[in-house]
Amino acid sequence: MTGAALSALPAALRADALGVVLGGRPVLHGVSATLVPGWTAIVGPNGAGKSTLLRALAGLQAAHSGGVWLGDRPLAQVRPAERARHIAWLAQQGEVSGELTVRETVALGRIAHLGLLGTPGAADAAAVDRAMALTECSAWAQRRLQALSGGERQRVLLARALATEAPVLLLDEPTTHLDAPHQVALARLFRQLAARHSVVTVLHDLPIAVHADRLLVLRDGRLQADGDPRRPAVQQALVAVFDGAVQLSPRAGAGAAPAVSLALDVPVVAPLPPCGLKE
Repeated sequence: MTGAALSALPAALRADALGVVLGGRPVLHGVSATLVPGWTAIVGPNGAGKSTLLRALAGLQAAHSGGVWLGDRPLAQVRPAERARHIAWLAQQGEVSGELTVRETVALGRIAHLGLLGTPGAADAAAVDRAMALTECSAWAQRRLQALSGGERQRVLLARALATEAPVLLLDEPTTHLDAPHQVALARLFRQLAARHSVVTVLHDLPIAVHADRLLVLRDGRLQADGDPRRPAVQQALVAVFDGAVQLSPRAGAGAAPAVSLALDVPVVAPLPPCGLKE
């Protein structure tokens, strides 16, 4: 995936002592983090609260305590149209009509700027072209979404998010359904976009996540570590939240991300989370 980084406006999104309750059960407990330009990966075991945190940052999940701020304003007070121009969202299970073509689907990302009845112009077409080029789906422009594989559809939905040209990108499991070459290409794209955007990804793919600029490590709705994945304290927290089921080891080269492997030869006993718990 190649191409110029998408344009961005200065923005700071932050969670301040954020608490979320779902179905009467606390899911997040006092999570605080300021998201600045760079690539942040949210990681943790199932049921840690990763997707809930991302939804709260997007303004899609109400806070029970604390809150989310965009700049100096509570996110809840920012009008939806303005919020959509600042924050692009990719859901874990993206849904779009399969009758739309790929280009029509990606063009939906421009609604944040045009509204529902606006007429797209040259700048909108260029934004769609850039997003499709970045995600390598330009060749499918006229294909129906329903004719694509799961991995291909995921790349189209990511292109739709990029087409908004929002400075904050919130992506829930963006590598789902992608094969290894496209996972690598996507990680490289995140690093490219991170120069001018705040790219926040929920990831189960730890070998990809450790290449982020920053990890937010969650367990049981609490932030266990926040920092550079090369820091020993962050690595120790990562191993701990997965009950020792993963191992991290240094790679050769200055500033290299650690290698991640499963601790298959170490006995690990981790209970399965109760059914019905949400991330």
